[in-house]
Amino acid sequence: MSLTRKWWRRRRRRRRRGGGEGEEDDDDDDGGDPFSLPSRDDLQPIDTLDQEEMVRSFERKYALQSLVWRRVFAGFILGYAGFMMYSIFHQVWFPWELRYHAYFMEDVQLWMVLFADSVAVVACLLAVKGLLHASGSSKQWLWYSSYPALLVAVFWLYYILRLPKFRWDIIWLPFAPLSGAGMCLYVDNLLRESLEDVSKLRSYMYNYKAL
Repeated sequence: MSLTRKWWRRRRRRRRRGGGEGEEDDDDDDGGDPFSLPSRDDLQPIDTLDQEEMVRSFERKYALQSLVWRRVFAGFILGYAGFMMYSIFHQVWFPWELRYHAYFMEDVQLWMVLFADSVAVVACLLAVKGLLHASGSSKQWLWYSSYPALLVAVFWLYYILRLPKFRWDIIWLPFAPLSGAGMCLYVDNLLRESLEDVSKLRSYMYNYKAL
């Protein structure tokens, strides 16, 4: 494409000048043939050092973005874990005052509510550990977080469905920890795919030394 653009620019320049002396100058530049194409393209192989610098810049950008996004989502999960810890202490000191707990006053014992909220906190902490430790075992910790989250979801769904009236305002109780674990798995998977792309880019480097 660059060769074609050069040729058409020279043709338009000759047409604007209307031939004559200007055309002879262009003919001299083209080696005497007014319709000759440039002998070589502008595209050149990239020097090995330039390739290394380019790949390192992508690796630095990935490391920064990975750290930022992992901390952002870990902050969301920690916020929910802190809320559930507040819920546990409030249930201990002021039983059944929280509305989302009061719905189950007649069906669920106090210790069962405390246990379910504690398991939700454990699931959140496992997800945060797996998200912040970007190592080979991080995905393992994220999968560990999904198991207690699934247990919490089954527990609360069972008792929600037993209520005389379905309460949409407490639908977050069963699904919040499970959604958090799934979200962390999704973010970790996306970041790992980006890391693989950067690694592939490094494997595509070739040896070339500019003169």
